Amino acid sequence: MKKLLMVVLACYGLTSRAQEHESRNFLHLYSDSVIYADRVRLRPNFSGNWQLQADSKRFRPELVKFFSNEDGFFANSGRLSFGRGNEFSERIVEGKINVYQEVPYDQFMYGREYRYSGRREPAVNLRMYYNKGLNNLKKVSYDNLKNDMADNAQSMDFLQGYRRSMNTSKIMYAAAGASLVAGIFSFIAKGARQKAKFEREGFGGQGFDMNTKGPNFTSSLVFLGLGLGFAAGGYSIQLSGSRHLESAVDAYNR
Repeated sequence: MKKLLMVVLACYGLTSRAQEHESRNFLHLYSDSVIYADRVRLRPNFSGNWQLQADSKRFRPELVKFFSNEDGFFANSGRLSFGRGNEFSERIVEGKINVYQEVPYDQFMYGREYRYSGRREPAVNLRMYYNKGLNNLKKVSYDNLKNDMADNAQSMDFLQGYRRSMNTSKIMYAAAGASLVAGIFSFIAKGARQKAKFEREGFGGQGFDMNTKGPNFTSSLVFLGLGLGFAAGGYSIQLSGSRHLESAVDAYNR
């Protein structure tokens, strides 16, 4: 009984510290040091280089894993941004799996108030990042989420729905591309034949008949219309797939 009480108290202490951690402004460095401050800001210095200010202390962004202030909770996604430099992403979904959306640096320029929080894209998508707890960020992808959600059957069902949607979307886009190419080549071929006929009849000694009908582009227009239809359908299915991703995250966080 005494051991059970100690475990309960320890869990309560960890929870209390976590809540206190989230309620205060702080920097969490990659070295696992945590610096608390009354005021945390991301601002350019006099040289134009970005820095994080924790009261009077200054830190290079590449040293900071997370920071929290009154505007929200942010994670460093620069290591996954493929050479775009140090970027920070705002946590837009909090739970067992946290989802982050990238924030452009110019949102923080020249002392303007940051108003990005609460404005988000309609669904979790592949341009976002996620993590568990305070682990390093990962790109949102089917393979990554499949490994991290393997212990939740409902989330896995949504992920399978996402995968099916993406495969169908790829087929639709491929059909759209083929139809558009066929339509363009059909236009070019019929136009070339009409030009050759004009040159032959106009300059071949027989005279050009003004009543000669032009080429029939109906089939070309049909191909182009099919291409646009397939593209629209592929985009619609892709959006539906993104909603499956969001549903997978929501199910995991319940």
